[in-house]
Amino acid sequence: MKFTDIHLVLFLLVPRLFFGQFSPSESPNEGLTVHVLGTVQDAGSPHIACEKKCCAHLFETGDRSRKVVSLGIVDSKNNKTFLIEATPDMPKQIRDLRLNAPFKENDYPDGVFLTHAHIGHYSGLMYLGKEAANTKNIPVYTMPKMHRFLRENGPWGQLVANNNIQLIQTENEKAITVSEQLTVIPFTVPHRDEYSETVGYKIIGPNKTLLFIPDIDKWEKWDKDIKEEVKNVDYALIDATFYDAEEINYRDISEIPHPFVIESMQLFQGLSISEKNKIHFIHFNHTNPLLNRDSEQTRKVLEEGFQIARKDMVFKL
Repeated sequence: MKFTDIHLVLFLLVPRLFFGQFSPSESPNEGLTVHVLGTVQDAGSPHIACEKKCCAHLFETGDRSRKVVSLGIVDSKNNKTFLIEATPDMPKQIRDLRLNAPFKENDYPDGVFLTHAHIGHYSGLMYLGKEAANTKNIPVYTMPKMHRFLRENGPWGQLVANNNIQLIQTENEKAITVSEQLTVIPFTVPHRDEYSETVGYKIIGPNKTLLFIPDIDKWEKWDKDIKEEVKNVDYALIDATFYDAEEINYRDISEIPHPFVIESMQLFQGLSISEKNKIHFIHFNHTNPLLNRDSEQTRKVLEEGFQIARKDMVFKL
């Protein structure tokens, strides 16, 4: 049967009906919500010095949806917000987060969780320093190697010395109880760990759980079965840096391993439609055709029953 616009609408509605996802125009009940603040790979889109058609027009027109991958958590019951990843787009992202938390009197989150030391995931910490916000003791949750990297290397060590941030060391698979309705569990994944380990997060709310893995080398390198992990959560936002190898024929893929979207879809092919609907691809390279809502690749992903993370999506936990 030919895939039609009607089928496309149905695929988009399934996660809303079965998993509780809703758009920013809807009013979430008081509780815990996760907000997509960005979906793009570390260097953003448009990408520096890119001459391809994927970026050329963006240097002129821009696109507010093209922000580096980040999530925000709003705990309305406890009047707190939390940021996952400190990106180069952090000033705009923490404002977006505040706009979803009417109880907040300023933009600064009540804590920041970092996944690893690649530029798009931690360099936004610079905005907390004395040259910018000059914040006071914002909690920054890190694994041991990342903890040492920030403390012992400039300019990040200055943030610690000046009490702009307060480093809180976490442990692999040890739950962090942030409030009575929010628990966060970091877990290590295989990736290029030049300066720190790399983690994903399991975000546990009062009713539902979200899995966040923006970076991983290949699923088969992980000591866990991603299919089983998907089955054990309500939402899974996972690495989709490259759709396939064709888009990066100008670089050695062995230097930047990630699971291709086409590989992930093949791996998940045996899952039920309800399990596939949990999966939201995220962390797109500037070349990735999934950034284009009208691309054939986007239609293919949706036709297969998967979802594509978009900025301003909200997940109720």
